[in-house]
Amino acid sequence: MPTKQMTGVKKTPLIAVMIIGAFIAVLNETLMNVALTDIMAQLNVGASTAQWLTTAYMLTIGIFIPTTAFLMQKFTTRQLYITAMSLFTLGTLIAGVSPNFSLLLIGRIIQAMGTGVILPLMSAVILSVIEPKKRGSVMGVLGVVILFAPAIGPTISGLIVEYLS
Repeated sequence: MPTKQMTGVKKTPLIAVMIIGAFIAVLNETLMNVALTDIMAQLNVGASTAQWLTTAYMLTIGIFIPTTAFLMQKFTTRQLYITAMSLFTLGTLIAGVSPNFSLLLIGRIIQAMGTGVILPLMSAVILSVIEPKKRGSVMGVLGVVILFAPAIGPTISGLIVEYLS
């Protein structure tokens, strides 16, 4: 359980790192939508095929969120977080250099595997290491961060598509 693993660890930097990771993961959920038209043109796929980039991402997250409860019983918080962020980074790298739609889709699915572990892991850690009096404020900050990411995602995606091809 996370409580046993967190003894002797400074809570504030740990929570900050986890919130930043969650922000990036949630931001990635909305980045793709603006880029779909350009992806369709560059990879020569139709709208129904391109939409799988978003659909597969969300489906994979939906599978991995409940799976995280099982994984938390088998692995330490550190192992899960490092693995989740590594999967997310690997997926981003694969998606970023993919020359075709299939590889891009594989990259998005790998990203989603990491995201699906990061989000519930972060909530579990907050609930286990933050004292009950402070949980509300920490969860409030988490809520603002997670809601802010999809709000700015399309703008960032638009800038990337417009200026970085």
